[in-house]
Amino acid sequence: MIDRIQWLEHGSFRIQGPPCIYINPWRVARSFTPANLILVTNDQYDHCSPADVEKLRGPNTVVVGNEAAANVLGSQTTVLRPWQSLNIGAARVAAVPAYTFTHHYPVSQGGLGFVISLDYYDIYYAGCTDIVPEHAYIQADIVILPVGGSQGTMTLDRALDFINRTKPSWVIPSHWGTSGGTLLDAQALSRALDGQTKVVMPEKVR
Repeated sequence: MIDRIQWLEHGSFRIQGPPCIYINPWRVARSFTPANLILVTNDQYDHCSPADVEKLRGPNTVVVGNEAAANVLGSQTTVLRPWQSLNIGAARVAAVPAYTFTHHYPVSQGGLGFVISLDYYDIYYAGCTDIVPEHAYIQADIVILPVGGSQGTMTLDRALDFINRTKPSWVIPSHWGTSGGTLLDAQALSRALDGQTKVVMPEKVR
């Protein structure tokens, strides 16, 4: 499964299907494979891009987001609230609260992360979040975590704390490269874990 997860840029990812799943598509190419499912965590411009969603939308594409994202993307968006879930083909997606304790991503904005269950793996995409009490209910084989502590999201120490609590098999750094964290932040996470959990650094898909 880990080799089917591709980094597109910043917090944008693709999980090769079936079903083909995009998370927070941003600055994607029109030549990319059309989506079966698009997941959008919040209404921030680099996570919720109507132009990029339209590039990937096919006749049967399901677009899922929180209420704020749906206000940007339009009425065809399926709104999920924390702990709601849906099934798309072989994948089950559950929404998880994502928020920080700063003014950037307060809990009142209803930001989401997602647990994607596919082919006997659970993939947790954290989104824009710090460690929050709701993480006590998260168990996943693969976690995709923000690095760098930008705008109140997890710092290196907080990311390590999360990983030590949940003990995933693989970690993929996100929210780095164009804004937020840097490659150095992602590499620091790998060094700090020292092989306890494998840190995967997917090359950007062009």
